[in-house]
Amino acid sequence: MIRVALVSDTHGVLDARVAEIVAGCDLAVHAGDIGTPHILAELQPKSGRVIAVRGNNDTPNQWPRGSEAWLLDLPEVVQLELPGGLLVVEHGHRVLPAAQRHARLREYYPRARAVVYGHTHRLVVDDAAMPWVLNPGAAGRVRTYGAPSCLVLNAGMEHWSMDIHAFRG
Repeated sequence: MIRVALVSDTHGVLDARVAEIVAGCDLAVHAGDIGTPHILAELQPKSGRVIAVRGNNDTPNQWPRGSEAWLLDLPEVVQLELPGGLLVVEHGHRVLPAAQRHARLREYYPRARAVVYGHTHRLVVDDAAMPWVLNPGAAGRVRTYGAPSCLVLNAGMEHWSMDIHAFRG
């Protein structure tokens, strides 16, 4: 079993409670709109391994000067083999119309066991069909809809489950 912290939409600020959850996981995944390179350094899972994709706000004019190399290294999509299946990560801002986002993500990635996206800042666990479609919500201060949040995926060969973390106040 591997524990994977799923975060998104930090926009330059990582809530300390989310960072604490990440520290208890084996791996961290950021689904875009990171904001600054230091956010990736603040994500400290047990293995030290952090995987991130670029969001629509991860652009040279919105990141600190001198961080262009970080941006160039960020892919748009990551496919990650985990025990029991494939996890796909993208920011989701190009998947339109928004009302069909989950259906489209399932159509785009039929081999996945779960697809993680960000962009909306809204915490979602849609496990009604395969692949699951997951949005960890916003892990910083921007548009948290009342609570910074994250998800933890518990991935085993036979079984996957989700832990939902939404922090008030």
